Amino acid sequence: MRYDVKRVAFVLTVWVIAAGYPAAALAQVDLSGGWAARQHEDAPERGGGPDMGEFQGLPINAADRMRGDSWSASLWTVPEHQCIPHPADYNPNFSTLVMSKDVDPVSKEITAWHTEFSWMNPIRTIWMDGRPHPPAYATHTWQGFSTGKWEGDMLTVETTHLKPAYIRRDGLARSEKATVREHFIRNGNILTLVTIVNDPVYLTEPYIKSRNFWYDPGYQMTVYSCSVDIEIDRPAGVIPHYLPGANPFLSEWAAKNHLPLEAARGGAETMYPEFMIKIRTMPSAKMPAAPPPAPTAAKPAAKPAAPAQGNRR
Repeated sequence: MRYDVKRVAFVLTVWVIAAGYPAAALAQVDLSGGWAARQHEDAPERGGGPDMGEFQGLPINAADRMRGDSWSASLWTVPEHQCIPHPADYNPNFSTLVMSKDVDPVSKEITAWHTEFSWMNPIRTIWMDGRPHPPAYATHTWQGFSTGKWEGDMLTVETTHLKPAYIRRDGLARSEKATVREHFIRNGNILTLVTIVNDPVYLTEPYIKSRNFWYDPGYQMTVYSCSVDIEIDRPAGVIPHYLPGANPFLSEWAAKNHLPLEAARGGAETMYPEFMIKIRTMPSAKMPAAPPPAPTAAKPAAKPAAPAQGNRR
């Protein structure tokens, strides 16, 4: 059998070059471009927000439940709260996403990915160069500190150093000790983002959610302008809230949907299918009692009628 020496040399050269790259690098996919949010699930997170006391399916503990019970939606009217950006673990809920990459001009390796979401235009850097996370006492920010690595064709991201924020816009909190793991998975023109939040302060189990985006090559990110206005006149320093046991609306959402109040109160148990069997034996929540009418000012007593005067003769 005769061999083509040039062809064999070429094949060996290609094999040697390919062998010099890690398998993960060969499996990388391109995530850059515009990704439009799909609004086909989780309407409470993607629209106007959840109702008061809508905690079902979330692995919260008693401390986080108290945070939600004490929260008032009027908090968003306080000037200091009107333009707070969403944290890295909440941004994907409804915003359009743009991803870009930094490429080393010599090695051509991707050294960092950047994410930008349409709400408030927060930009996060996901370092791909193997650098370690900073020490625990380093600065915490809304987007945190993120590092990424390829696992096959899936980009896995670890985020720490997040500011304390929220996991749902009805008062449920997430602490600064939380860590977030994300998986970016592209399947054709669909990008799935799986987010896993671990919080030793407010969660008893990992909080897992997924979001889908579709590729939108013509999308152009616009500047999000946020203005601060005095929406409600209040004395300086007043923060809207409810004292423990004083929130009258906690059973309203469950009652409207004919659910037991215990189901709406959340906790890890409410995440699992077995809980559906348990709630069949529970009574539905009742609508909260209507608040008593505001007292009205007493009417002044009527003046006595003047005595009748007879005709003069």
